[in-house]
Amino acid sequence: MPQTLAPPPPGPAPAPVRPAGPGDSPDPELRALAERHGLTVSGARPSLSEYTRQLWHRRHFITSFATAKLTAMYTTSKLGQLWQVITPLLNAGVYYLIFGVLIGTRKGVPDYIPYLVTGVFVFTFLQNSVMTGTRAISGSLGLVRALHFPRACLPISFCLAQLQQLLYSMGVLVIILLCFGQVPTWSWLLVVPALTLQFVFNVGLAMVMARLGARTPDLAQLMPFIMRTWMYASGVMFSISLILKGKHLPQIVVVLLNGNPAAVYIDLMRFALIDSFKAHQLPPHVWAFAAGWALLAGVAGFVYFWKAEERYGRG
Repeated sequence: MPQTLAPPPPGPAPAPVRPAGPGDSPDPELRALAERHGLTVSGARPSLSEYTRQLWHRRHFITSFATAKLTAMYTTSKLGQLWQVITPLLNAGVYYLIFGVLIGTRKGVPDYIPYLVTGVFVFTFLQNSVMTGTRAISGSLGLVRALHFPRACLPISFCLAQLQQLLYSMGVLVIILLCFGQVPTWSWLLVVPALTLQFVFNVGLAMVMARLGARTPDLAQLMPFIMRTWMYASGVMFSISLILKGKHLPQIVVVLLNGNPAAVYIDLMRFALIDSFKAHQLPPHVWAFAAGWALLAGVAGFVYFWKAEERYGRG
């Protein structure tokens, strides 16, 4: 009768082999061999200076992508690009009826309609930049995974598209200002530095939100509520100085309301465009606040986004 061999006693199960991740160091010999032949890690994050240089080299892609994104936004609607102006105007009309007429926030605010429309247009620029920035990576995974380019191109181009949309709306804003007796003066030139500082601030904030949104896509569902709360605290439909007048609020609340970056950029635009909005209505050191917010958000947002460059699109 043939003998059957008993199976060997079971030994310890082999440890599962984990695929190498982007942060794993290769074998020293392989690393030396790669360095000798000029090979680098796939998807490695470049230095900050090299990353900035790559962005500059792709500046034409950023502007073209922004224009294409803005054009594609309204291709399925019959009115097309007119919605870039109609949407903020409709919002301004609704806010005028609810806040200006029913609640009475127009009392004590001369030239209330130019005041309101300017606030709505400027805050819409901030709101749309943040909202589209939140989805810049998570909503463009096909592009991120298919092509190699600095991922910061996406939030920058999305904010640039919103700036283009604001510039289209500014033509309508000028018509509204003229219809309500506002005459162009030299102060209108202050629109340029005010918008430039706000654009830098928007880009920095959009980069922060793009990194957070790439890791937590559900954040995009929460942002409309956050932005709506921010709008109510930014004096879009009312005058913050009138609200604070005669009230003994804690100093920290007064500082937060006056230093609110959205309110700062809105007030600068109102000061530039509306004759009845005088310098004494501006928060103290308003230009320093505007430049400081732009510098802080721009630099910190860029560095924060760059630190996760090699992780975008990896799932």
